[in-house]
Amino acid sequence: MRIELVKGLGLYGATSVVAGTMIGTAIFLVSSDMLRVVGTPLRVIVVWAVAGILSLFGALGYAELGAALPEAGGEYVYLHRAYGPMMGFLYGWTQFLVAKSTSIASIATGFLLYLAYFFPHLADVVWLGQLSVRGHAVALRLTGLQVGSTAMILLLSALNVLGVRRSGSVQTVFTAAKLVVLAVLIVLGLALGHGSFASFAWNARAELHGGVIAAFGLATVSALWAYDGWNNLSMVAGEVEHPQRNMPRALIYGSLLVAGVYVLVNLAYFYVLTPSDVLATHTVAADAARRFLGHAGGAFVAVGVLISTFATLNGSILSGSRIPYAQARDGLFPQALATLNQRFHTPTVAIPAQAFVAGLFALSGEYRTLYTKAIFSEWVFYALVTAGIFVLRRREPQLPRPYRTWGYPLVPAIFVVLAALFLASTFAEQRSDLLWCLALMGSGIPAYLLWKRRRRSEKDGVREPRS
Repeated sequence: MRIELVKGLGLYGATSVVAGTMIGTAIFLVSSDMLRVVGTPLRVIVVWAVAGILSLFGALGYAELGAALPEAGGEYVYLHRAYGPMMGFLYGWTQFLVAKSTSIASIATGFLLYLAYFFPHLADVVWLGQLSVRGHAVALRLTGLQVGSTAMILLLSALNVLGVRRSGSVQTVFTAAKLVVLAVLIVLGLALGHGSFASFAWNARAELHGGVIAAFGLATVSALWAYDGWNNLSMVAGEVEHPQRNMPRALIYGSLLVAGVYVLVNLAYFYVLTPSDVLATHTVAADAARRFLGHAGGAFVAVGVLISTFATLNGSILSGSRIPYAQARDGLFPQALATLNQRFHTPTVAIPAQAFVAGLFALSGEYRTLYTKAIFSEWVFYALVTAGIFVLRRREPQLPRPYRTWGYPLVPAIFVVLAALFLASTFAEQRSDLLWCLALMGSGIPAYLLWKRRRRSEKDGVREPRS
């Protein structure tokens, strides 16, 4: 009897995966940077709303694909179906080796950085070493942050091996907890903050780089980092109950929920703090909480960030491990990665393999640079997946589509164009780092050709009669 993935994510669990992986640390940090760029709190609020709409546009497209092709692997399945096996392989190659693994490592390290608020010695060096490379000495060091982030990855990966129902329950509980923390920040900030809405008309007289439109575009990049993650539900579509109905609902509800929370939290920030206060800090949430909660405010926000990051990390591990599983099941990755645990019906090899790669990145300590590469590579595929809606509508008009993208063809077309502009702008600003990223993504092409040749040789060997 073939072991299959268990459908253990209902509507609430699926919505929690969407919202839980979207709400991370960025909402607590980036509003001050956005104010520096656009100049007024009102414009910051507009940017958050616009970025939320763009993310919703992407989610609407994914909702159609998720309902039509409710299989584990998500974007890999869509790309494989729309463009062929090579594109599906390139996606999985990029996610497994760079995008998802570095994202998981970054999230785990961020968790430890906030944990160090309560335990400062976590930042201490626990090991020093030296490596000789072509006659040059390279100093190596290991901190408690690196060890702790790797331990977090291993711990939550083990939890995910124990079953999607357990990890889905964890995701629901912690997503609810982080929303409660944000709700308290919103409600108490607006009720007890003793601020003023008059500050929303204040103008920082900041220099708008390249004009208002360019400034809005630059600020939108920051907001989109905070919204990133709405695509993760597609990776566990094979484990969603009644996916034709729950996939679209979870993607839409989750995206709208996060957009609403982000706008309200920023209203609280700029009500409690003056724009000058916001410009003077990079930890706007902590400063706002400290204003109406006293010295306990910093600790309150630190706990909120820990809760937020924990849920985001769990959701990323849950969703990311299904990509190598789906590829291996289709014969495009080593077959061992398609192994399911007989008791828990989870990818019992793909999850530890992902944890191993992510753990190496966490130990490297280079998570900030790698996270930039992860975001860039992810948006390449966001654009390709959404464009795949047009391809599949034309190539497979008879494919059952329980949900059709609202606003088609305008909504997905707008998303693809804006994603392309975002990628071009990001590449122009960080060309040296992203050339390396593109090279690594492109290395998947020879890897695919070698894998395809190996598979063909194996089949020929099976057919060849023994002498």
